Parts: sequence; C-alpha cells; structure tokens
Amino acid sequence: MQFVSKQMKHFLAGSSMIRKMFEAGIELKKQYGDDNVYDFSLGNPDLPPPPAVRPALEKLVADSGKPFVLGYMPNAGYPELREKLALHIAKEQNCTVPAANVIMTCGAAGGINVFFRATLEPGDEVICPAPYFVEYGSYAGNFGGKLVPVMSKDFTFELDLDALEAAFTPRTRAVILNSPNNPTGRIYTRAELSGLAAIIQAAEKKFGRAIYVVSDEPYRFLNFENAELPPTFELFPHSVVIGSYSKNLSLAGERLGYIAVSPNFEGAGELSSALILCNRILGFVNAPAVAQRILLDCMDAQVDLEIYRARRDAMARVLTDAGIEFNMPRGAFYFFPKSPVPDDKRFVQALLEERVLVVPGSGFGGPGYFRAAFCVDTGVIERSAEGFRRAMKKF
Repeated sequence: MQFVSKQMKHFLAGSSMIRKMFEAGIELKKQYGDDNVYDFSLGNPDLPPPPAVRPALEKLVADSGKPFVLGYMPNAGYPELREKLALHIAKEQNCTVPAANVIMTCGAAGGINVFFRATLEPGDEVICPAPYFVEYGSYAGNFGGKLVPVMSKDFTFELDLDALEAAFTPRTRAVILNSPNNPTGRIYTRAELSGLAAIIQAAEKKFGRAIYVVSDEPYRFLNFENAELPPTFELFPHSVVIGSYSKNLSLAGERLGYIAVSPNFEGAGELSSALILCNRILGFVNAPAVAQRILLDCMDAQVDLEIYRARRDAMARVLTDAGIEFNMPRGAFYFFPKSPVPDDKRFVQALLEERVLVVPGSGFGGPGYFRAAFCVDTGVIERSAEGFRRAMKKF
C-alpha cells in the first residue's frame, strides 16, 4: 500500500541533514548534558529580541480588549505596516516602492513558496548558485518546478558566470540568489551581479520570456564588513526581494516575512495581485497578526551585530587552531570550511563522535565542505575547540 505521494517519498529519503543533526544533538544532550555538546547544526538565533519588542508586546496586550485586534485582515497584511515597510525597502533599493507591491508572508520560506506558486508552470526551471539553502529544491518542486544548482567557484564561492550562463534554457523561469549566503557567508559583489544581469537580459531576449530574480535576504543585516549590498531592483528589472524578521528581531518562531515586487516592469501589478491571492489559497491566509503588530513599532530595531561578530571571531580562532581551512564569512552566521577529506560526511561523523555537531556540505550542494552555525554562546564555541582538534587528528 502507498500512503504518501511518490514525490514525498523522494523528499523524505533526502530530508534535511540540518534537522537530522539537530535531533542527534538533542539525544546527545540528554546523555552528556547541555554543556558537553557543541551544537552548530541549526541557524536558530539564540539572542533575545531587542529591547523595543517588549513595549510593543505590552501595547498589544493593552489593546487586546478591542474588537478584531487579532482578527482577520487583508491577505497582504495590515495596510499601515505595508506602507511603512515600503518606505523602508525603498531606502534599500534606491527607488520608490508602492505599498501595493509589498505583501506580508509567513516568513521568507512562506514568501518563496507563494512566489513559486504564482509564477511556475510544471517543468519550469529555477537556477540557483550552489552551495545553497537545502530546501529551495522542495520549494520549487512543490509547484512542479525543478531546481538547477550551478556550483560556484571553489573555496571563494564567487559566482561562476560562465557556468551560470550555460545553465539557462527555454524552461528557465527564475534565478534565486541568497546574499549574505547560507551556508557560505558570501556577499555577492556588484561586478558579479552585474555580470549575471547581462546574462539574464540576453536569455530573456533569446527565449522570449521574463526570467525573475528572487533575492532571498533574511541575513541582510548580518553584514560584518559593511560590504555593499547592491539594490536588486536596480540591477534586475524582473525581480522580487523576499525578507524575514526571524534573525534581526530574533523572532524566528513568529514567522514574519515579506515579498517586495520591483516597480520597474510592466507586469508588477499583476504579479502582486497573484502573490496576494496565493497567500490565501496556499492556506497561510495572512502573516501572523502578533508579529505584524510588533513590527509596526520595531522596524528599525535589531539585535546587537557586535555579539555575532565576536562569535564569528571566536569560531575563526577555533577552526584555525584545529588546522581547518575556511574563508571568513562576510555575512550571515555560518562558516563553510573545507573538510580535511573529500567525504564530508565522514568528517562530520568524526566530529559527532567528539560531540561537535555540524552539517555536511553535500546537504547544501557543496560536497567536501561542512557548515557550522555560530549563533550560539561564545562559551560553547570556545569549549568545542578540543573536539575539533581531536577530530582533525584522526585524518
């Protein structure tokens, strides 16, 4: 008897290594205690929300006796929040963004699924630089699409423009970019993105269809070197920016994100309307009311970047001391170092034996590497040093 779809059986067989390692960590902590397990598997921000969140919650409690304070709303979110967020996004994108082009979503993941539902036909392809966030393939596959990973340049993870150009076909519908990148921490430069823009423009002309750029930006604020984040709308006319407040407000469980549609193309209004409809018919209905009301009062707040910077530096010291090669991440809160052996799963297992939990790079389309999330207390990072050293000695 078959109880689930064939596609879901396939997804289950390759289910996220991130979650598998996270769950392994739970069992190890039961056995050895929390202080003796060094869990870098999951990008789950541990910092408390910034101080501005508390008065926003207190205000919501004070208003809780009013009718409809947490009731249904327009599917795109509270109009006053969309107006405010549109102004915020306009500063980042260096152009006027109408509030009608901003849709509140259930996190960035919800936003990506809404976008793919609105734009993909069965068999359409979504190009993605690799390494990449592991669930992009599932998000495209949910709606008949196919993810086409294109490996970036080894070790530096600079976009390989020649390889990307070769990946475009008549079925290409979108390119998804994630900068600062999970898992590598790379921030793509203007030169890289301008080169990609020229490739997309030529492909659109050749194949006679719009090719969207989806800029997935939940780590935008985690920019440790104040690197330029070139405006997506300026470089790519057919584009959307998808963001989240999981990381900068440490509200991952509140599931608040957004889609902003570039105003620079003729079909922007039709696309925005389709996205709003998909928000409803996919069952999200609207983004969480509590999170939206918090954001109204906290849009300019964020957790302390310097805490993450100190953790990045601590992890760099630990990896260097162990003799592990890596590129210093410029953004996000992940390292993506080289495994000392080609079989990254073998090295990850050696670390697991030392109660150090990381994720194989092959799970992100980057075999031969591993990912370590440094959104944990600095003490955990420092205490893991001996485990990293012992694991390296085995090779």
